Amino acid sequence: MLFNSVQFLIFFPVVTLLYFALPHRFRWMLLLAASCIFYMCFVPAYILILAVLIVVDYFAGICLENFTGKKRKFFLLISIFSACIALFVFKYFNFFSGIFNWFASFFDLTYRQSYLKILLPIGLSFHTFQSLSYVIEVYRGTQKAERNFGIFALYVMFYPQLVAGPIERPAHLLHQFYEEHTFEYQRVLSGLKLMAWGMFKKVVIADRLALLVNQVYSGPALYQGPDLITATVFFAFQIYCDFSGYTDIAIGSANVMGFKLVQNFNRPYFSRSVSEFWRRWHISLSTWFRDYVYVPLGGNRVPALRHYYNLFITFLISGLWHGANWTFVIWGIVNWFYVLCDIVTAPLRNIIKIRFWSEKLGFILHLPLVLLTFLLTCFAWIFFRANNLKDACYIITHLTSGFTQTGRPSFLPFPGLSNLEFILAVSLVGLLVAAESLQKHGQITDILNSKPIYVRWTVYYLLLITMVTLGVFGKNQFIYFQF
Repeated sequence: MLFNSVQFLIFFPVVTLLYFALPHRFRWMLLLAASCIFYMCFVPAYILILAVLIVVDYFAGICLENFTGKKRKFFLLISIFSACIALFVFKYFNFFSGIFNWFASFFDLTYRQSYLKILLPIGLSFHTFQSLSYVIEVYRGTQKAERNFGIFALYVMFYPQLVAGPIERPAHLLHQFYEEHTFEYQRVLSGLKLMAWGMFKKVVIADRLALLVNQVYSGPALYQGPDLITATVFFAFQIYCDFSGYTDIAIGSANVMGFKLVQNFNRPYFSRSVSEFWRRWHISLSTWFRDYVYVPLGGNRVPALRHYYNLFITFLISGLWHGANWTFVIWGIVNWFYVLCDIVTAPLRNIIKIRFWSEKLGFILHLPLVLLTFLLTCFAWIFFRANNLKDACYIITHLTSGFTQTGRPSFLPFPGLSNLEFILAVSLVGLLVAAESLQKHGQITDILNSKPIYVRWTVYYLLLITMVTLGVFGKNQFIYFQF
């Protein structure tokens, strides 16, 4: 079930009203049933895969708490192995089968390449990581094993963040299912406003930009520099509005019922370095890799070369997490290289900051760093969005082409698109940047709450009218559902 669908428009208020109508002791049962229905709206049979993983991790957690010594490590490995098997079969089998086929051909060996023609379960990477965080925390002794099977299943399946996060930790979410949440008008209203803002970002900005981006990236060989650059910049805003829009709806819908989910985005395109970008983008995943991959490898508490290696492994796995394709692997490596440059140049940048930074010059020095970080991120997004390496290489090698040709001026609409559509897309990006700039002082909903009632309702009506008139309501799936 998509957030931007008629089904969810019915599903959410019905579940929410029932939630507040039921006695507290029955509410978790309602949420678990609702989460099952929500997930089964995609591919019903795949809930069995999710059920198996939940059962394995539930009993693994109890065994980890009851046993000592090598047996604890054994149950931890069972949990990790079951998650990896599920990911390998449904997400990575065909990718590694292609690698084995290449090696066999290179060494003139006989290998019969096989492919699995199966759909990837929606959100598999998200809920396996959330469940793994629980098992790892129980193994570390920082989390008590959950004895109520239904509550643990709800922790993994909680429908607002089931298929695309935020990836929650047990210490933050589990206890909330035991707390009684009352109907609070201001909290409910704040959650609904955040949901509306997330929906606006998705159907008005992201899906409208997608019309332009998809046209270019579906056949990049038909386009040259101006169009390729414009489509890449638009994609940067498309993926941000798509994913942060989903997150806003998830956090807002949970907040309506009284649940608090972790922050997942913090104005990432205002970052002054790629390292800072990764502290602001998909925060729940970045911190997951930090705590469960990077730090266990040794983090930065090791010699420099080992530190760089730890970063490389972390970004490599992050790239593979996003997709079984060489484009994602290279995307991860490119970001590793960016972060490595940040680390190596940090001493020089600190000297410059000490000598030249001041309140008056701060903005002047800040803006170029933000712009440079954004451009580097856009370059990396090429690999993320391209259908394959061939398309990515074409786009990169033709970014500077076509600027001296006569005829259609540079950076005007793509062939087949009207001036109005192009101007509208640029205007929506400008609106987003302006809104993000305001959020430096707090959430957009909190800022609006501080304004007079006539200002608030003018903004609400304008957003509603814009959503109705300019929204793209074609049941466009959220980008991160594929991960």
